[in-house]
Amino acid sequence: MPSLWVVEQSRQLNGLLQAAPINRSRSTWQIQRVVARGGQASAAQLSLAADVGDKLLRHCLEAVWEARTWVSEVDVSDEATLALYRQGGFQPLAQITHWQIAPEQLQELAQRSPQLPNLMPVSNADAPLLYQLDTVSMPPLLRQVFDRHVQDFRTSLGGSLLRSIHRRFQDRDTISAYVFEPQRKAAIGYIKLTRSRSSEAARDQPQAQWSGHQAELTVHPAYTWLYPELLAHMAGLLSGYPALPLQLVSADYQPEREQCFEQVQAERVEHRLLLSRSVWHKLRETRGVSFENLQIAEMLQGLQKRQPIPGRISLESQAWDRWDYPNFNPTQENNYLPWPGSQP
Repeated sequence: MPSLWVVEQSRQLNGLLQAAPINRSRSTWQIQRVVARGGQASAAQLSLAADVGDKLLRHCLEAVWEARTWVSEVDVSDEATLALYRQGGFQPLAQITHWQIAPEQLQELAQRSPQLPNLMPVSNADAPLLYQLDTVSMPPLLRQVFDRHVQDFRTSLGGSLLRSIHRRFQDRDTISAYVFEPQRKAAIGYIKLTRSRSSEAARDQPQAQWSGHQAELTVHPAYTWLYPELLAHMAGLLSGYPALPLQLVSADYQPEREQCFEQVQAERVEHRLLLSRSVWHKLRETRGVSFENLQIAEMLQGLQKRQPIPGRISLESQAWDRWDYPNFNPTQENNYLPWPGSQP
């Protein structure tokens, strides 16, 4: 569930920030939306809006203690938002390109039969295979930022029920499958296709408001020949559904995917920049104990001077052990020891 922070002044909303964790450990959060109220007329209003957005962003970075990394996607043409993130310490991580395949190209792709003999449905038992595929398909820096584990690829019962209800109200359904390599016993390809039953699609809207078909695609770097096969398979799954464009995403570290999209005449819809920032929260230090406030007598009680305690002197303490006395003979009849200083 996303979290929401707002800035209010005189019963008037001046700023809003929406963010949500993107992994089960909640160590990485994604900022989904930042809105600061400001007019377009004067530079003073724009400066005030930037100040509100900066304070709101910094407050969220300090308030969420469980978050170690923050990420966000920003349109490359949105200079105001890019300046806000740059001022907040965010650094560019990757360039993200959103693609759109027209229904005509999808019909052409659906006519070919893909060669996918080991295409299998996804279940919770396949989470380790999908985790290994996700790990090997991205650079080490992105792997560290997203911080995904095996639990991130499992679906709980409650989560699956909520998603099914949400998709039913949105008139959508989702299909997930992966390609299994029997020799290496590993997953080498993964698709997640969300099909829309609605015939109305806003093709010129941003990615957050797309109402067409959407697909997530992951391929092992050593098996890039799977790209056209998986695209043909998804195009076949869309037959019988409304003729809507298919939305896909690629990154700048995936040149083979971009080449495949260009070969099928996909259209570049939007260019975005993936930003990230690490956050290290300071631990609250307790007040240290000052040695000046401590008394030496309290610290070194065992080394203080003590008055001697007089005791009684006993003659028995000066007696010798009878077994160590040199003149003692156990065979004699008179076995006694003389007192020290007396005549034997």
